[in-house]
Amino acid sequence: MNIAARIENQAKVRPNQDAVRFPKKIGSYNYLYEKLSFSELNRLSSHYANSLEAKGIKEGDKVLLFVRPSLDFPALTFALFKMGATPILIDPGMGKKNLLKAIESAQPDALIAVPEVHIIRMFYRSAFKSIKTFITTGPKLWPGLHSVKALKKGPWKDYETKQKSPDDMAAILFTSGGTGRPKGVVYTHRIFNNQTDVLQEIFTLNDSDIDIPGFPLFSFFTMSMGMTSCIPDMNPSKPATCDPQSLVANIKDNRATFVAGSPAIWERVADYCIKQSIQLDSVKYVVMFGAPVRVELHENFQKILPNGTTYTPYGATEALPVACISGKEILDPKSDKVQISAKGGGTCIGQPAPGLEVKIIEAHDQDIATIEDVKVLDTDAVGEIIVKGDITTPMYLNLPDKTAAAKIKDGDSYWHRMGDLGRIDTSGNIWFYGRKVHRIELTKEVKYSISCEAIYNEHPFVKRSALVRYEKAGQLNAAVVIEPKENFKSKEIDKNKVIAELQGLGSQHEHTSDIEHFFFSDSFPVDIRHNIKIDRKKLGEDITKGIIQ
Repeated sequence: MNIAARIENQAKVRPNQDAVRFPKKIGSYNYLYEKLSFSELNRLSSHYANSLEAKGIKEGDKVLLFVRPSLDFPALTFALFKMGATPILIDPGMGKKNLLKAIESAQPDALIAVPEVHIIRMFYRSAFKSIKTFITTGPKLWPGLHSVKALKKGPWKDYETKQKSPDDMAAILFTSGGTGRPKGVVYTHRIFNNQTDVLQEIFTLNDSDIDIPGFPLFSFFTMSMGMTSCIPDMNPSKPATCDPQSLVANIKDNRATFVAGSPAIWERVADYCIKQSIQLDSVKYVVMFGAPVRVELHENFQKILPNGTTYTPYGATEALPVACISGKEILDPKSDKVQISAKGGGTCIGQPAPGLEVKIIEAHDQDIATIEDVKVLDTDAVGEIIVKGDITTPMYLNLPDKTAAAKIKDGDSYWHRMGDLGRIDTSGNIWFYGRKVHRIELTKEVKYSISCEAIYNEHPFVKRSALVRYEKAGQLNAAVVIEPKENFKSKEIDKNKVIAELQGLGSQHEHTSDIEHFFFSDSFPVDIRHNIKIDRKKLGEDITKGIIQ
């Protein structure tokens, strides 16, 4: 088994179909698209495999890959898969300190990167000390450095893909480090194959679908299904800064049917489309992941998608997908999901993915050795979400302590602890209550971020709210920080009046009736990868420092 076999098969079945397109702007929101067919992608990846071997990269090597979205990005990645080498994929936006730690912990054997990374490594040699082969996507700047451009030269030959065991390591994908140290997640060829099958089944995708991946790695799945993937004109490391007009142009130019990425992207696209009275008639699926999605965003896309709807798959780098639900189901007049969420009942994330087991267990922060050591909770009880199935990853790279904290042994398999809180209702739906690290354990009760914030998000002044820890006079309290809507920020606000109204909202619900402390921040710190997960720890620290009042 080798995940690269999927591309080889697509090259045989549909050789002339576009596998990947890359936009080149030729004017104001006008684009030409460079293309590789499946046959060309397969041929280029084979040529790269031969060239990389000639430069000393071999089967089993770990290869750090920092290549911007381009036609070369999938070709190089699938070349490494064919070779039996292991690409290491790290989000460069995680911050310098975390990035250097991630590189050092992964101990890569080779580096294929943009010129900026090669310059940076000269100043931080210890993080790159394990690397023996250096390749740049730019010009050859000094001796010992090879270039991707030079790799393309020479006679092009076929390449015999290495056969791997299903449980051999295929890639290392790093978590963003939003709630702790970034960790290298070990992906096997079996997991990549299973994830592709499950995603294809959930969304009923086929070779006639066209993908716009706001998160670049998603294109590996869609191309493996035989779909055409068009790289969007945006910086994937900064989704919240995307230009919605560019994305709309990419979608319309390519008649895209499947678009995916952070809610931060699709909030901007939805606002732009509504203001410009634009409909995206080709789109069947707007897939948003990385954070809970506001009901208003689902409602906005109902006006934009005459032939489609929104979807919010739930999962993590370590287990994807775990569950999925559509905006159509959430907004169904016969459903009470919106009303339950508004009253603090959590966010519905749908039924478990095919072939996946999900349990809710008593939440705590200690390691759990075996499944016999857990206390499984009853229906509708809130606890920690754990999952088991063919899409769950086995371990973290070189981090046995983190692996022990996240995995629970069950015979020959493992459950993964999602680090999230939730419940399962009588219909089998999973309801998300927030990250486990964001729960606040008070003397008489536990408060959950999503459950409490939903109450205050109903106020017309509030864009979003955040539940945080707040110590006053040596006592731990639950406090709420408010981010106002845009049209309120420049106005004089009577904070005492707003706080009284917020306290009035909280008094109507048992789980928020005792929250007394409210603070205001014009903008929330968010995660690096998706630009939308609230950094509640940072907000709490800013309150303590007096930065937020």
